[in-house]
Amino acid sequence: MEKKEFISALTQAFNKNGLGKMLSLEKSEAFFALTERMLTENEKYNLTAITDVDMIILNHYVDCAALAARLPKGSKIIDVGCGAGFPTLPVAMLRPDVKITAVDSTEKRINYVKETAELLGLSNVEALTMRAEDGGRSPEFREKFDIATARAVANMRVLTELCLPFVKVGGEMLAMKGKNAEFELGEAKRAIATLGGRGATVESIVLKSASGEDFSHPLIRVSKKEKTPSAYPRPFAQISKKPL
Repeated sequence: MEKKEFISALTQAFNKNGLGKMLSLEKSEAFFALTERMLTENEKYNLTAITDVDMIILNHYVDCAALAARLPKGSKIIDVGCGAGFPTLPVAMLRPDVKITAVDSTEKRINYVKETAELLGLSNVEALTMRAEDGGRSPEFREKFDIATARAVANMRVLTELCLPFVKVGGEMLAMKGKNAEFELGEAKRAIATLGGRGATVESIVLKSASGEDFSHPLIRVSKKEKTPSAYPRPFAQISKKPL
């Protein structure tokens, strides 16, 4: 897709989903550069199964923009299991006021995110090779973030133990989930309460495509009301074998 055609498609998609005010020509050009790099590097890093540009715009960029629109001004965010840089890179592009720490256990993906952030001139991104359960126990990262987010990383019972330890009291965990969000949340109520979370809800986010087809991308929101007990997070083998 040529740049002019891409920017037109991107603008239409953002406008159709009520997010047009977040875009500028400079940001649109940055999204074009991100798309070119991601598709070029995809074979090497296995970044995305979606290679159709219109679907990349909707399922990666508009999806992450919907999250970006919900972040508090000037917030400090951690993206747990950032993978190919979603939501880190689009959020950083759309919200220069926030600071994002992207963590993943796979070094080659962190290298990709770091290099891409540098290419796009995103000074508000820090990318670290780190296991979430190790970071959640580290004094440098534990309860230091306003928001912990994750996209397609794990079931909520597991994900809650990986994310909530990073969140300061008064902050939020925002989990970008699929069609089973309500069921996952029901299963995770004990884990949420144990780890200091309260008032968890599912927000229904509907992505509207140019073809008229709608896609549901629920967002689970968990408020952090109490400190996470020092016993958590446990080693990942325990988390996965015996989730809370």
